[in-house]
Amino acid sequence: MKIGIGLPASIPGVKGDLLLEWARRADAGPFSSLTAIDRVTYPNYEPMMTLAAVAGVTQRIRLLTSVLLAPLRSPAMLAKQAASLDALSNGRLTLGLGVGGRPDDFLATGVDFHDRGRRFSRQLETMSRIWSGEPMSESVGPIGPAPVQPGGPEVLIGSYSEAGIKRVGHFNHGYIAGGRAPQQVPEFFKMAEQAWQAAGRPGKPRLVACTYFGLGPDAANKVATSFLDYYTFMGPAAQQVASRIPSTPEAVRAIIEAFQNIGADELILWPGIAELDQINRLQDLLGN
Repeated sequence: MKIGIGLPASIPGVKGDLLLEWARRADAGPFSSLTAIDRVTYPNYEPMMTLAAVAGVTQRIRLLTSVLLAPLRSPAMLAKQAASLDALSNGRLTLGLGVGGRPDDFLATGVDFHDRGRRFSRQLETMSRIWSGEPMSESVGPIGPAPVQPGGPEVLIGSYSEAGIKRVGHFNHGYIAGGRAPQQVPEFFKMAEQAWQAAGRPGKPRLVACTYFGLGPDAANKVATSFLDYYTFMGPAAQQVASRIPSTPEAVRAIIEAFQNIGADELILWPGIAELDQINRLQDLLGN
């Protein structure tokens, strides 16, 4: 199982210099992917802009949105941005995409919340057509640049609904589960594999999971503080989840093993602490 690491771009107050140095160290380390999560009504950095910035200071590591709220964006512009980032990073982009679940993000962008699923399906079809070099429509010509990866960047669907996970079989390369405990994820992995098989796809979908972590002095409190601020909308349930975030070397090793045991191809460890020592501590824990 590969191990990726998130950028602390969603922690309020983090500076651009820290994010760039974080990316450099992650690129020099054993990590498979560098990720950014998405939200509008919060003081986080926008994921595509963030990954474009870190693409310039990295050479090897993949760049992953985990996940981007696709319906908030125009399909043509998102396809162009993704193709541009894929080309500029020499084919290192993976798009984790979902529909989103916070109405305030849709209100902020003037996008209808209630038809986001149908719009997302149409969006995937449109982006696939654009990345293949076809005209967008009879009246609109091709939209470039051409992505480095044939057919466009790798796409992972993030969803916890049966209807959402069915998209795995038709539009993309795999499935990404974010923020769920290891024992909760297998049913969604199974649904993704079933959707893949039902669509007659060869092989199997790539299965990616994400979880938070923190290491070092007072890690549990630091992680809980940033998590609870970001997930205030969850109410009392957020406190329960925050209390289970691994914050010791033993707990991080245990959760890595748990995700490996359920068949994850890659695990992304999102940081709950915006301090550069988190990369070194995690790398030491991994034995690299």
